[in-house]
Amino acid sequence: MITFIIRCALAAASLFGTVALFYNGYWGWGICMILVTAVIGFSFFRNENMILALNQMRQGNTDKAKHFINKITHPQFLMKRQHAYVIFLQAVLNTQDFGFSKSEQMLRKAIGIGLRTGQDNAVARMHLAGICAQTGRKKEALSLLAEAKKLDTSGMMKDQIQQMQGQLKVAPSKNQMRMAQMSGGRRKTPRR
Repeated sequence: MITFIIRCALAAASLFGTVALFYNGYWGWGICMILVTAVIGFSFFRNENMILALNQMRQGNTDKAKHFINKITHPQFLMKRQHAYVIFLQAVLNTQDFGFSKSEQMLRKAIGIGLRTGQDNAVARMHLAGICAQTGRKKEALSLLAEAKKLDTSGMMKDQIQQMQGQLKVAPSKNQMRMAQMSGGRRKTPRR
């Protein structure tokens, strides 16, 4: 919130300075200040921490990406699409810290707000399917994987989706997992 207020103050001061420079006849400095004002204005539409987090994810450094994405404390003040991406990245990067239920809620919220590309929607649904598979909801996981397969138009995630579908076919259902927990696990029969 404080950074948003500072950004608003900088934008107002930059705009006032640009107008003052043009009014006083300093055209060269006025043009330079237009560029500065444009950069500050661009920061309203793109959060710098999210840009840094996405860059770190592209480089494969998830620890730094988690550090940058967790710096965004109030994503509701961002634009709608950025809000969805911040929630999506926080859910994906902090699954072990948050637990399955909170990560699932965050992923569903990000999908509900709306991710921009079909590829991002496919990744979100695949992560959601993984959470459903871990909690024993096999049918829901298979339906989410089918949706992810439809959204993956480029075929980049084809192998991962097929691998998860293969794992789900041999995975026990929620009822079987519950029965195994109640009976103390699978017991071996003694040899005769």
